[in-house]
Amino acid sequence: MRVTVKYFASIREALGQGSETVDTSAASVAALRDELIGRGGVHAQGLARGKAVRAALNQVMSDEQAPLAEGCEVAFFPPVTGG
Repeated sequence: MRVTVKYFASIREALGQGSETVDTSAASVAALRDELIGRGGVHAQGLARGKAVRAALNQVMSDEQAPLAEGCEVAFFPPVTGG
């Protein structure tokens, strides 16, 4: 299936891109993250399992077990604090 992946803040800076369209067989947000980490290089560093990364599916905060569907949008970003 084809999904749009968006990257924000420090993840965007690390990857050098704000979004991409990905052909994937991943069934969940977690599986997609693992697939992207498997690319190695900047993807492995920016999305590493030891790092705090939040995800949104179709602009709704989601847990990594959320299922993917054709044409969905997944966004990855670090936790945000404000004051």
